[in-house]
Amino acid sequence: MSSKNSITINLDFVQEKLQLIIDARRADTLFDKKESAIENNEARFQLVEGCYYDYTFSDSDFLFDANFENIIQPHTRHKHIGTLCPNIFVGTLSLPIVHKDKEEHLTTIELEVQSIKSGYRDDYRDMLALITEKCTALLLQANSPVSHFFDIDYSKNSETTLYQKFAFIKSVIGTDEFAESVHRIVLAPVTKWSEITESKDIRKTRRFTNANIKEFQKSGNRANFPKHHYLREYGLSSLPERMTSIRKIDSVDTPENRFIKHALETFLKFCTVINGFATKKSKLDKESLVLIRELESQLHHSLFKDISRPTTLKLNSPVLQRKEGYREVLRVWLMFDLAAKLIWKGGDDVYSGGKKDIATLYEYWLFFKLLDLIQSIFDIEPKDISNLIKKTPDGLNLSLKQGKVTALSGVYNSGTRKLNVRFNYNRSFSGKKNYPESGSWTTTLRPDYTLSFWPFGIKEEEAEIQELIVHIHFDAKYKVANFTDFLEKDSDKDLKLEKTENRKGVYKNADLLKMHAYKDAIRRTGGAYVLYPGDMSIERRGFHEIIPGLGAFPVRPSKMDSGIGELKSFILDTVEHFINRASQREKLAFRTFDIYKKPPNSSDELKEALPETYNLNRGLIPDETFVLVGFYSSKEQYNWISKNQLYNFRIGSGRGSIVLNTGTVSAKYLLLHTTGDLYSGDLWKITSDGPKVFSKEDLIRKGYPSPSQENYLILEIEKVNSTEFKDVKWFFKDLKNYKSGRQSAIPFTASLSELMRNILR
Repeated sequence: MSSKNSITINLDFVQEKLQLIIDARRADTLFDKKESAIENNEARFQLVEGCYYDYTFSDSDFLFDANFENIIQPHTRHKHIGTLCPNIFVGTLSLPIVHKDKEEHLTTIELEVQSIKSGYRDDYRDMLALITEKCTALLLQANSPVSHFFDIDYSKNSETTLYQKFAFIKSVIGTDEFAESVHRIVLAPVTKWSEITESKDIRKTRRFTNANIKEFQKSGNRANFPKHHYLREYGLSSLPERMTSIRKIDSVDTPENRFIKHALETFLKFCTVINGFATKKSKLDKESLVLIRELESQLHHSLFKDISRPTTLKLNSPVLQRKEGYREVLRVWLMFDLAAKLIWKGGDDVYSGGKKDIATLYEYWLFFKLLDLIQSIFDIEPKDISNLIKKTPDGLNLSLKQGKVTALSGVYNSGTRKLNVRFNYNRSFSGKKNYPESGSWTTTLRPDYTLSFWPFGIKEEEAEIQELIVHIHFDAKYKVANFTDFLEKDSDKDLKLEKTENRKGVYKNADLLKMHAYKDAIRRTGGAYVLYPGDMSIERRGFHEIIPGLGAFPVRPSKMDSGIGELKSFILDTVEHFINRASQREKLAFRTFDIYKKPPNSSDELKEALPETYNLNRGLIPDETFVLVGFYSSKEQYNWISKNQLYNFRIGSGRGSIVLNTGTVSAKYLLLHTTGDLYSGDLWKITSDGPKVFSKEDLIRKGYPSPSQENYLILEIEKVNSTEFKDVKWFFKDLKNYKSGRQSAIPFTASLSELMRNILR
């Protein structure tokens, strides 16, 4: 492997001395991988995604077909030169070459586009293997609704469908782990003792069997005894020169080894059949040939020459289930039959046309990782999971594709509270919907994954209306390397660089802004988080509690440590948060519901001057601030009120007694009036935390004139000195709770908003 500043591709087979020259604009982005490319079944000349390259045909009559995914950018006047920009394409890039005066393709040049992630090849293989394993596990469920027993007619499959099937199989039998398992079997195969018969010199025989005794009388090639030999006295005149002997040997022809040979031959047959239907020199043809050679190489080992064909497959053998090497091949065998029947329409997004869309595959892979995680925490109904696999004429289709909703639901029971849980893939939140409908209030948004919670016993639609549901969104970002790099940057220079890198498929600040879009636009969203193959989690809390929040969690395509434990801890903490009925989020949700449950109308507007809501008046919300309207009967009573800064109410069941409702107890102001008043501007501020009970004797000691009741409620008050209320008078008789006639002295309450709408002008 070597890095090049420029490469020259000979096209003599198209026209003599025709060449294609490709120049790299950036160092270490153009490679000639002649040997390693063959090993990986890749094109020899390799580019890097997101980079720019200049190309030139040595003859101006030849050019690229420009209609190729906007990757080719020819010069405006000189079409034989231009720019190559793979953008976010990864994999084998097949570029058709045409003559400028002809429409047909003359040939196709293959270039390999590497991912900016150095380990993307291993990630791609491992993620596809996990998807295959999860799909076959779904099919093996006892309650799976599809039949496992039907044959596949490969001749009726398109090449895309064949490649999908082959990709699933290759992900399990084309791995280093599978090759290592076969190697372990070859090095230390299971053996058994086997008996063989052979002709042996009678003089070397140590033990005689019953069969040997019979041979004394009947076998040929005999040697006569001398005339006076003592055995002649027993009727024997001769003995055979050779006798049949049984010997035990260590044999590899065991049922377990027969199974291994049969499995390898079955895998080889599958690959051979697939190769037979593949277009010559296509990607499917090349990759299947590589796997055929690998399987043939394994079967050519001398071990398998001494192994006969199996008559039965003893899959319950302890050796197959426990011994290293054997158990791995058995696992692959159990997956093979189902994987061969699988098709995956979503695979077109991942590997159609020779591409290796590692970012999209990461998104699909994360679905199964999250599915496992959610199943380990919540009770997910199996029928929802089994619906991921559906029977089609081409085989068993994995119903997992970008843009298609896949919902799994269940119930979590904490012991003190039950929560409904719903997990969605690519759920669309429709835009421009009026409150309180669910969705986005700006434009339609579709997060990769959405986890929703709402109380058990209520439908999701009602939970949306009552602000009882919370959505948490996750987006897969394979190409984010270190999420912390761009959380610390906020300069104009960084933002300009961000736009340039986004065009190259490098995601940074835009990912964070997208999380903000989910959080702010999708109603009832509690948090939005990036999932990326890094090593550091970031969690930003909007207030004091775990949600609302933004952040990122590392989930790596690793068989040893995917890092998903941190995400699991976050979800468990979130569930504990939902169980807490006294959380600030619960209070905020109720307030939101209570405030917005009815749309405002013009009669509710209030534009009058009020004390500003900072410092001591921060809690002054006119609709929630109540004013007590009280009556005094004489000037002496008013003087007592003013002097003592106390106001008394009758209590009990008699006429004129105050009703202790929410407005009365929480009132902040007192408006006084007396007989004959049409309006009043006598406004007082209630300073006590609540009413106190005074007896008749208490009032007499305070100098109250002629108390008639045994007990009274007393409020502490002081004169209002706010400039906004200075010289303001109100028509208290127009308030809805006012009662005329003999009941006019009964105290009542009104909101400050209602009072301010009845100002004397």
